[in-house]
Amino acid sequence: MMTLPTPRFVPPLQPDFRPAALANRAFRAAAREAGGPVVAICLERTGGTISRYETPIFPAGHERAAENRFYLERVTKFLLWQRGGWRLTIGGAPDVVPYLAAQYSADGPRAFDVDLMGRQVYQRPFEVVGCAFADAPAEAESSKSLGRHLDGCRIGFDLGASDRKSAAVIDGEPVWADEVPWDPRNWSDPQQHFDGINHSLKLAAEHLPRVDAIGGSAAGIYVDNEPRVASLFRGVSPADFDKYIRDLFGRLAAEWSNVPFEVVNDGEVTALAGSMSLGVNAILGVAMGSSEAGGYVAPDGTITDWLDELAFAPVDYSATAPVDEWSGDAGVGALYFSQQAVWRLSPVAGIEIGDGFGQPEQLLRVQDLMAQGDPRARQIYESIGVYLGYTVAHYADFYQLENLLILGRVTSGEGGVIMMDTANSVIAGEFPELKGISIGLPDEKARRVGQSIAAASLPVI
Repeated sequence: MMTLPTPRFVPPLQPDFRPAALANRAFRAAAREAGGPVVAICLERTGGTISRYETPIFPAGHERAAENRFYLERVTKFLLWQRGGWRLTIGGAPDVVPYLAAQYSADGPRAFDVDLMGRQVYQRPFEVVGCAFADAPAEAESSKSLGRHLDGCRIGFDLGASDRKSAAVIDGEPVWADEVPWDPRNWSDPQQHFDGINHSLKLAAEHLPRVDAIGGSAAGIYVDNEPRVASLFRGVSPADFDKYIRDLFGRLAAEWSNVPFEVVNDGEVTALAGSMSLGVNAILGVAMGSSEAGGYVAPDGTITDWLDELAFAPVDYSATAPVDEWSGDAGVGALYFSQQAVWRLSPVAGIEIGDGFGQPEQLLRVQDLMAQGDPRARQIYESIGVYLGYTVAHYADFYQLENLLILGRVTSGEGGVIMMDTANSVIAGEFPELKGISIGLPDEKARRVGQSIAAASLPVI
């Protein structure tokens, strides 16, 4: 375990929170002072693209050398879900490679990550290899443009776990937008998913003279319009997932006369929406909905082939951090920046979970209490705001970051304002060097339907 500094700002409902940003900064500073070596963490993806991240560690034989394992595992885990990869190469830390290989094995603690990255996302065996620092693979990133196509009559949609949004857009101007409640995560019948999404497309089409293109965003990992990992389809059996869900959007495109049809991760569309509306780049979009989704627009206005699946990226190193029931890991983003955070913090704040309530219903209840000035609800948003402030600094260690845009149901209402104010206070107090990063919330209407409007710009006609 690493040395974990105590934060200056303590979440009211989680006093044992130990932010990754502080722990990593303290570790690196001490490792450099000790004259430790630099390690290269390299991740290879489809097409030979490679991300490379370099960091100091303690030299072998140092009294704190045992901390290298925990530190490198946590940084590797963050990079794996931020950038993705089927082959992990560790250059310059031969004594740590066997430990990481055991962690990231089919029967190790990170078996979830191994299966999703290998079998589901990249469809090849996941590998952990070691080499000398000088022999570590060189960086080979790729990028492409995303969206920003405003011509014609378009439908945009956004699929969340509690609602699906759709919009009708003509030459870049929204003429209609709405949302329909749903809860698809436990649906086992793929046809239910097809029918629900198609229903939203039909609603939008009623407000267009014709449909030239359809663009969508959804939580999860999507490659070439195929869902590879997505919580929306967790109730579908693996056999039905492969048979019906992988080609779900291809079948929907066929239903709509094969007009240009494109679907990407909702975090990417969040970032795209921010870039388009604010006229800025180097922007990270974070969608706080049923889970946490991330997307990044690089300084040149393009996107990389990174996953930006921040729901599984660790942000809290506390030994008592909550454990994600899906991945089995502790302290990951989904439990801090989504409806799941509101759900787990509600009982701690003294707000009981109502009979028959799910996470969406509990969020609405907390938001109602917040509107009434309930101090218990305020503590929930203050806690999330503290998490966010420290995690912005954490994200800044891995992204070239100038702007952060927050979207999603968790940000709605007065609670979102409290959350942002608290986060800005944390940054000003703990990380004054990051004060140039702009953190913003769109207006209420854009928060709720902005992603579906930006999604409409994805396909090329």
